[in-house]
Amino acid sequence: MGRTLIIVPTYNEVRNIAELLPVLLDLPLAPDVLVVDDSSPDGTGAVVQGFADTGRVHLLSRPVKSGLGQAYVAGFRWALSNGGYDPVVQMDADFSHDPQRVPLLVKALDEFDLAIGSRYSNGVNVVNWPLSRLLLSYSANMYTKIVTGLPVKDATGGFKAFRRSALALLDLNGIKSDGYSFQIEVTYKLHKKGCRVTEVPIVFVDRHSGSSKMSKSIVWEAVWMVWHLRFPWLFRKVLR
Repeated sequence: MGRTLIIVPTYNEVRNIAELLPVLLDLPLAPDVLVVDDSSPDGTGAVVQGFADTGRVHLLSRPVKSGLGQAYVAGFRWALSNGGYDPVVQMDADFSHDPQRVPLLVKALDEFDLAIGSRYSNGVNVVNWPLSRLLLSYSANMYTKIVTGLPVKDATGGFKAFRRSALALLDLNGIKSDGYSFQIEVTYKLHKKGCRVTEVPIVFVDRHSGSSKMSKSIVWEAVWMVWHLRFPWLFRKVLR
C-alpha cells in the first residue's frame, strides 16, 4: 500500500479541527488529511487552510451543507483521483474516534479490505452517551444485522479504513444516503461484492465540543434503507 489519506468531514467544527489536525499529522503513518467542509460559518475552513504549508492537509470546500454521506462521497472521489492514496481512512472531527487507533485500523488491512472501528465487537464501549442514545445505536445495529444479514456488530460506525481497491468498487453515483444509513450502505455493498470485512475494537467517547448532527430524519432514513438494501427488487416494483 502507499500513502495513507484520512478524510474528515466538518461543519462548524472550528475548535475540534484545530486540535485534531496536529494529532493526525504526528501519527507514525505520516498521513495526508483531507477535510471536507460544508462552508462552515464558524471559520472551520480558514483553520484548515492555515495548515496548507505542511503540504499534507487539503481542504475540499463544498458550497452548501449537503449531509455527511455526500461529504464522504466527495472525499472518496477526491481520494481516488489524487495521489495514489492507499489506504483511505474516514473519521469524525470531534475526537469521538481516537486518532491513536488509526494505525490499528490500517494494520488490519494487511488481511482485510475494510476495517471498522467497532464500539460493539467487544462488549459495549461507549463513553458519555445518555442511555437513550446508546439504546438507539445498539438497537439500530441489531435491527440492521437481522434485516440485512450483515456480519458485523457495528454497521453504523463511522470510523473505517479502506483498501483503495475496495473503495474503487463502490458506485459513488448510486450512494444517496446520509448518517447511519450511509455507513450501513457502504459496508453492505462492499460485503456483497466479496470484500473481506473486519472489526477492530475501539472506545467511542462523545464529542469534545460542538453539537451533534443527529436528527430524527437521519434515524428514519436508516430504518428504511436497510430494507431497500436487502430487497432492492421489491422497491423497484413499488416505484414502477
